[in-house]
Amino acid sequence: MNNRRKLVAALSVAALEAPLRSFAQQQGAIRRIGVMMPDRRPDALESDPDFGILLRSLRELGYVDGKNLAIEWRFAAGKYEQFPVFTAELMKLNVDVIVTGGPTATRAAQKVTTTVPIVMANSDDPVASGFVKSLAHPGGNITGLSNVSHEIGPKQLEVLLSLFPGLSSVAVLVNPANTSSSTIVLKSIQLAAREKNLTALAVNASTAQEIDAAFSTMGKERTAAVIVVTDQIFLQQRSQIADLALKHRIPTMSRDREYAGAGGLMNFGPAGNNLQRVASYVDKILKGANPGDLPVEQPTRFDLVINLK
Repeated sequence: MNNRRKLVAALSVAALEAPLRSFAQQQGAIRRIGVMMPDRRPDALESDPDFGILLRSLRELGYVDGKNLAIEWRFAAGKYEQFPVFTAELMKLNVDVIVTGGPTATRAAQKVTTTVPIVMANSDDPVASGFVKSLAHPGGNITGLSNVSHEIGPKQLEVLLSLFPGLSSVAVLVNPANTSSSTIVLKSIQLAAREKNLTALAVNASTAQEIDAAFSTMGKERTAAVIVVTDQIFLQQRSQIADLALKHRIPTMSRDREYAGAGGLMNFGPAGNNLQRVASYVDKILKGANPGDLPVEQPTRFDLVINLK
């Protein structure tokens, strides 16, 4: 073989090896995702009913934490002011995707990056919040799932009226620290109440002590019913809320079935766990999909749970 043929053969081998090396590097690369949640960090992530589902769903898609995936967990434990700090930390770690739990976390991430993909685990109204241009075509670096709380609030009011047709007013328990979620949901309930000639009064609480004071006030004012807007503090204190509601004889309505399980009267909200679907979004983005082209999903199944006790 003359020198020219040797050169051509060498170049051919190099051309074949380059994409193979690139593919091998891509296959063996550790992808890094950041997860920002308003919850308390559970004792064991794998066995947690919510976050365990995320881990198992990612594993089914081929991503194993500690092997080809690194998950940077951040839990705010109801302290929403932590999210900007968490976002800055995740950006320094050069994460490939940020998963956000709730609009406050999404807002914090949105303010910092327009390039790193953001997957919403839940959002009340992502269009009205300015996270996406439309549900079908998000158009930016944010996509994920909507929990349609702004539509569920009026439905919860309808259910309360069907059970207590004499209602003239309803209280709405909100956490003023969770402004993104509370504002949207509260406005939707108040608008629906006005259309039915009812009054929907906001009752604020951000701590266990304030929850106790709020129910004392509602009890003195003979509040007929209360809608508990989804919030991490309220979820943590769901047993306290159920006990206080029973003490003051105030029917409660919430979005999350945990309240009925803790002793609350009833809940109406989306069925299933969003974090399972979040894994699918993360997978598509890590494989090269543009988040702006991935439609925002809305729930199609809803549960009405009534505590017969």
